[in-house]
Amino acid sequence: MRFRRWLAVAFIYWRRVWRALKICVLRPAFKRYGRNFRFDPDGIYTYRTIEVGDDVHILHGACLMASESAITIGNEVMLAPHVTIVGGDHNTSVVGRFMFDVKVKRPEDDQAVTIEDDVWVGTGVIILKGVRIGRGAIVAAGSVVTREVPPYTVVAGVPAKVVSVRFDVDTIIAHEARLYAANQRLSARCLADVLGQYLTDCDTLSQTRISVLVNHG
Repeated sequence: MRFRRWLAVAFIYWRRVWRALKICVLRPAFKRYGRNFRFDPDGIYTYRTIEVGDDVHILHGACLMASESAITIGNEVMLAPHVTIVGGDHNTSVVGRFMFDVKVKRPEDDQAVTIEDDVWVGTGVIILKGVRIGRGAIVAAGSVVTREVPPYTVVAGVPAKVVSVRFDVDTIIAHEARLYAANQRLSARCLADVLGQYLTDCDTLSQTRISVLVNHG
């Protein structure tokens, strides 16, 4: 029993070492990557079209593919297990040919995917072409994201829709003051314009307050 336990521990240790080695070997294949970038070395990636910032963790089962477009991931981003990002599509518009046989793509078939800073993407999420996920957003597990996600919102569902906002505008401003340089922060006007309808729906910001922010932000 002790020998089998020792063997199991040794195998776990060896697997971790082997995984770390694969990460070191494969990391330079990405178009660009920042410090403290960790990823599943057994995932599926179109390395040459993927740019990654600092402090990004991509957990196991990831599939990031963009053969003719690009995938850009900002800083401080967490991708949970089994996240799929697809930056392209098949051309299904050709009459008289099987889709499998159509090799020529239209401009709209491949569109870049961008994930901004401080984003958490939950388990099993699928992100499709042309999507931008705003700073500070959370994508709930199992969601299919087909359109832009506003900053600091929580989206869920198929297709993903905004279900809540993490903070009110004043709190976001205070939050960003601690994290970003002045020239990198989102303005009150921008936040009110983008988040106003969602904050109103959630009764966390009155229409009067939104108007004040828009006029004086």
